[in-house]
Amino acid sequence: MIADHHLEIIKNELGLKEDQIQAVTQLFDEGATVPFISRYRKEATGSLDEVAVSAIRDLLSQLVELDKRRAFILNSLEKNNHLSVELKKQVESAQTLTELEDLYLPYKPKRRTRAMIAREKGLERLAIMIFEQNGEDPLEQSYAFIDPDKNVNNSEEALAGARDIIAEIINEDQIARSRLRQLYIGQGIFKSQVLKDMEETGVKYKDYFKWEESAGTAPSHRILAMRRGEKEDILNLSIAPPRNKAVSILEDLFIKGDGQDAAMVKIAVDDCYKRLLSRSMETEMRLLTKERADDQAIQVFSANLRQLLLSPPLSAKRILAIDPGFKSGCKVVCLDRQGKLLTNETIYPHSGKSRATAAGKTLETLIKQFKIEAIAIGNGTAGRETEFFLKQLKVDSKIPILLVNESGASIYSASKVARDEFPDHDLTVRGSVSIGRRLMDPLAELVKIDPKSIGVGQYQHDVDQTRLKSALDDTVMSCVNKVGVEVNQASVQLLTYVSGLGPRLAKKIISFRNENGAFSCREDLKKVPRLGPKAFEQAAGFLRIKNKNNPLDASAVHPESYSIINKMAKDLKCTVTDLLNKPELLKKIEITSYITDTVGLPTLKDILDELARPGRDPRQEFEYFSFAEEVESIKDLEVGMKLPGIITNVTAFGAFVDIGVHQDGLIHVSQLADRFVKNPADIIKVQQKVKVTVLSVDEPRKRISLSMKTNPAAPQKKNKKIRQRAEKPAKKASNHFNSPFAEALQGFKERG
Repeated sequence: MIADHHLEIIKNELGLKEDQIQAVTQLFDEGATVPFISRYRKEATGSLDEVAVSAIRDLLSQLVELDKRRAFILNSLEKNNHLSVELKKQVESAQTLTELEDLYLPYKPKRRTRAMIAREKGLERLAIMIFEQNGEDPLEQSYAFIDPDKNVNNSEEALAGARDIIAEIINEDQIARSRLRQLYIGQGIFKSQVLKDMEETGVKYKDYFKWEESAGTAPSHRILAMRRGEKEDILNLSIAPPRNKAVSILEDLFIKGDGQDAAMVKIAVDDCYKRLLSRSMETEMRLLTKERADDQAIQVFSANLRQLLLSPPLSAKRILAIDPGFKSGCKVVCLDRQGKLLTNETIYPHSGKSRATAAGKTLETLIKQFKIEAIAIGNGTAGRETEFFLKQLKVDSKIPILLVNESGASIYSASKVARDEFPDHDLTVRGSVSIGRRLMDPLAELVKIDPKSIGVGQYQHDVDQTRLKSALDDTVMSCVNKVGVEVNQASVQLLTYVSGLGPRLAKKIISFRNENGAFSCREDLKKVPRLGPKAFEQAAGFLRIKNKNNPLDASAVHPESYSIINKMAKDLKCTVTDLLNKPELLKKIEITSYITDTVGLPTLKDILDELARPGRDPRQEFEYFSFAEEVESIKDLEVGMKLPGIITNVTAFGAFVDIGVHQDGLIHVSQLADRFVKNPADIIKVQQKVKVTVLSVDEPRKRISLSMKTNPAAPQKKNKKIRQRAEKPAKKASNHFNSPFAEALQGFKERG
């Protein structure tokens, strides 16, 4: 059961009801997954969706970790005889990790500090007398503490030690830290400067050679870019508010008069800020801004990944897939409607006329021999050239020729998964198969690849890798279970993401299928070794078995609800098959008559929706697309051209678009629409087909600026003005990022 204090915090933080939170946490305790809870336990949770269920899980996990740290601190304080009644009360009531650490700081075991050494010399009483600021002369007070035996040889050494103690007291003061923390959050400034003689080496960070902006509002991509530049020893990065404001806060707290003792405290305040608090606060701000940047980057990546995984499938077609190349040739494979490899060839359409003629004959033969229904071409090197070559052949014009995003295909082809699947074929064959299967079913193929290699992230190698993996795994699992999995065709990788399964049970299912043949019904899954009742409950609704004994097994209706549908059919004096095939029968069902203690309207409505369209694929219909035929490379682009394109990546600063020239163009956020756009993801999605206008082309640096505005601003002339703009010195702090390309330079496109 969830602890009462956790329940209260989650309720206030997420704005949910207590019974919803309790129901979700209880289901998690019973081993339920997010997709299962949100899809099949709506009555218990009040119809919470995946986002809300995940939020409860994540916040509860954070609170549990906070309690673990609280317990550690209490144990440490008690062990070292620091735990007073008041301190224990403060620790137990602390709501955040920062508050906990501030309380623990004065008692935390630490390496020897200057203040510790001063205390060992017997100077703590002098420090306290000065800190009280009663108007006495510190110099006169210091004479009594001169002791050569304790290495205090004169008044200056005594006063220096006392100031060190005062500085540490100020540094550990909870109120001082809290107020400075708010100053850093509200008025902290990122300052980035290039290190000496690193201008040429770090040219890709040119925009940050002399850069300032608010740490509180700096966007994720710029924070991560500056941090990476610092890590690569190109940039010097700091975070601080105006120094006079920070020192003023401390002086207001600790300076009580205008005597010589107050002047001594003022020196200690200045030293404390310079040597202790500024460093401590900067470290906290670095962690805070990094965490915020990570959150934004992970959200962008997860959203893009979801859109890519849910790209419309071409469905079961006989595919001829090509991994294009120039000198090395094009690797061609033919796949049947289930994605099985039938044959492979290597052709050389770009190596002279005779080889091109031979390549054409080979393709024509393969298309006829295997009754090809669609052609998939990787969109990398030689992709457009190969597409043009195919369109010149005398093949059936009804066979679509489609370019497929091949990002990550090379990662898959070299992976253990690919080696296990095609042990007798080389990398190029595996890559071609992956390209063809991506066209047939993007989700089923992309789950075989590490999501970080797919190419839709933003600084994915710079963010917290544990959090990134967790978020991406959640996204993949959500997509897989949203679509459903045909258990008699699915790969181990696809089954792994089904609710309640995981890699071990996925392998058991595949082994059982190989040994016993196709599953004839969902109940057969119970025969799989180690697949117990709980795993069956979690997984069954997301697994599909088509064209077998029970038509409901091909739907998203959970087996626990079959009895309800059987009763509906009985009441209407028809069969379940009739319910699935005759929509008019569904209108006769009085849904409220089937409500029970455990089954309510949400589940019954889902059942009727599924009966109306059994086994429906939630993904959109496949839409055929082709690039402008007259544009094949960046050299063909002209300012003002209007071209079709496909969104390949959405970021905080705009969107990247494939327009068929082997180099994605960038639509800066300011060019996405005629109105102001704060978040590009609100209006644009990965894999979306768009029409764009070319604003500028920088061929030497392979930069293309695009617009989706109805009437884009008058574009700059090609090349000359682009060079002039690039030669201008980087601007100082601004809330606007003027170069639509600068963000892209920071290693953003990290494809496999």
